[in-house]
Amino acid sequence: MANVLTPQGEDFPRWYQDVIAKAQLAENGPAKGQQVIRPSGFALWERMVAELDDRIKETGTENASFPLLIPESYFQREANHVEGFAPELWMVTHGGGKELEEKLAVRPTSETVIGEYMAKWVNSYRDLPLLLNQWCNVMRYELRTRLFLRSSEFLWQEGHTVHESYEDAHAFTLRILHDVYADFIENVLALPVLRGIKTEAERFAGALNTFAVESLMRDGKALQMGTSHELGQNFAKAFDIQFQGKDGKQAHGWTTSWGVSTRMVGGLIMGHGDDAGLRVPPNLAPVQVCVMVVKDTDEVQSAAKKVYDELKGDGLRVRLDHRGDVAFGRRAVDAELKGYPVRIEIGPRDLKNGEATVVSRVEGTKQTIPLGMLAEAVAAALQGAQEQLWNEALEFRESHTADVSTVEDAVEAAQTGYARLPWDACGVEGERKAAESAVTVRVLQREDGSVPDSLDESGLIAYLARSY
Repeated sequence: MANVLTPQGEDFPRWYQDVIAKAQLAENGPAKGQQVIRPSGFALWERMVAELDDRIKETGTENASFPLLIPESYFQREANHVEGFAPELWMVTHGGGKELEEKLAVRPTSETVIGEYMAKWVNSYRDLPLLLNQWCNVMRYELRTRLFLRSSEFLWQEGHTVHESYEDAHAFTLRILHDVYADFIENVLALPVLRGIKTEAERFAGALNTFAVESLMRDGKALQMGTSHELGQNFAKAFDIQFQGKDGKQAHGWTTSWGVSTRMVGGLIMGHGDDAGLRVPPNLAPVQVCVMVVKDTDEVQSAAKKVYDELKGDGLRVRLDHRGDVAFGRRAVDAELKGYPVRIEIGPRDLKNGEATVVSRVEGTKQTIPLGMLAEAVAAALQGAQEQLWNEALEFRESHTADVSTVEDAVEAAQTGYARLPWDACGVEGERKAAESAVTVRVLQREDGSVPDSLDESGLIAYLARSY
């Protein structure tokens, strides 16, 4: 495989680009910073969407759709928000061959436009909570781009909610963090996450608090996988989101927003990939099992189709590779690159012996299994692959996390992973000092690893790392 991919240990960024190209996941678009997501890459995103959408709906949130173009004046109404996003905005100045009376921003996020409509739809406490989500594309101007990780246009979901009280909004912000994002990333993507609160320097523009989930990539850098923002009443006051309470008095709502994006595809690649390509957790994999014809004969084709039908009937996501005009070796390499968790190879010799070869991409094993026992063997291989990916990622994170007592030590430890440092020993000044070495505070946690309610709590622990 060294001839196919640059080894991770030799050049991790080049390896990452090689995987995207060779596994046919994405390509650069015609304009700077754009990305074209190919079918193999989009299939991963579709599976992520399906799993996340189910979890989002479990919270009572409903999907809606809002405009792509947002009047510039909307951004002006929340000062911190416009200041935070101004450098990233793409602006439309002309339409229909004429200069527009008001510039339109291509949405970088939709707090402002959704806030406008929430104000119309919320009149009474009976209208609350109002829980909305949309799946869409957004655009942010980026100087340095990298496919999936940082592009000028990307796909995501953005949730926006209004609540009757601070307590309700705070609880919902953390519910999204734990029950939607962390649950999906850990149980489907098989990537352990740090859950915590962001520092003021890393907080979302206009938010009261930002909570995040972070995962460690195989090069020792952290990746922010998702965020959940507690917006307080900042946007409610800017957009006049008011309701009549149970006491008959008018009050402003408490809002939240939260999102994850196609950046998670990049996290999947860098969190599990090896020198042979992708390794996709079975719980996510669009193709869990690939049934491959080794030699193109009628008997082998018929047997492979039967195995395919049986496994598909068991509810597995199966692909049948019966291409007789493509060399088997080339097809096997392609299956490795794309990270199919299990492949079943059937050839004339296998058929004569009433068996097939079961290959586990993650465990790196090959087993000869009787045809009548394939279902059990495949189920065991899929479960083993999911568990092994989780265990490897967790062990990697734990072995690349160092306890330190000074900012200088944190910067040194962050060259290979997380540095864990008391926030009192770091503080805002230490955060600025670490940033000079491209090391940032990823999240703050309580000593027991739980998520703080705010930055005002004492005894917090900071996790510092280099990041994407």
